[in-house]
Amino acid sequence: TYVKNPPYFDAMSMTPPALEDVRGARVLALLGDSVTTDHISPAGNIARNSPAARYLVEHGVDPKDFNSYGARRGNHEVMMRGTFANIRLRNLLVPGVEGGVSVHLPDGEQASIYDVAMRYRKEGTPLVVLAGREYGTGSSRDWAAKGAMLLGVKAVIAESFERIHRSNLIGMGVAPLQFLPGQNVSSLGLTGREVYTIAGLSRGDAAEVTVTATPQPGKPVKFTARLRIDTPKEREYYRHGGILQYVLRQLATAGSAA
Repeated sequence: TYVKNPPYFDAMSMTPPALEDVRGARVLALLGDSVTTDHISPAGNIARNSPAARYLVEHGVDPKDFNSYGARRGNHEVMMRGTFANIRLRNLLVPGVEGGVSVHLPDGEQASIYDVAMRYRKEGTPLVVLAGREYGTGSSRDWAAKGAMLLGVKAVIAESFERIHRSNLIGMGVAPLQFLPGQNVSSLGLTGREVYTIAGLSRGDAAEVTVTATPQPGKPVKFTARLRIDTPKEREYYRHGGILQYVLRQLATAGSAA
């Protein structure tokens, strides 16, 4: 339970698959300003009533031996269960509640962010995160991006990003999208309960994408967002599905040519 082979290379081919737009997505978390990597990344001791604790108990670990997320960072099953689980996180999809809680839509059932994400995964529903200014501030914390990807997050739409976390998201194949100046969740009238489509990602070279948020029921809200993939190398990483896949394919190509 301390080390487990992660799924980053499962079913990976030597040729990057075609990029795809995001369709039929739901919002996993609707967040405010200055959400730090400490809010996102698993950290501290593992709470006894958490999804990570349930996993460890199911695998024969006594609660006194849970240890911390840092000690178990080699097991992605533990770490993804601790992503967005900070007790101070405020997911505005569940007003008045602090901690890693979300709501499954359209039925409205509240559960841990991990459990909601897994329900969406079973349904084949991709996920997005909506946020305000300075998303991902603080230390780099690679698991803030790894955990989001493992939960099924395909894009984060924010007013602005901290530089390193933006790069880390790309490195895990998650698209960082930025509202245009003067626009945000509030100005666009978004609630986080809409169904989202992101068109333009499949082009590979897009500087902007079109996001359509469709309430159930209601009139769709369509807006343009900047795709914050800022360098040619970052575009290569994203095209490959992340930096890990990019490096492995480069090594394999070099090895076959030797």
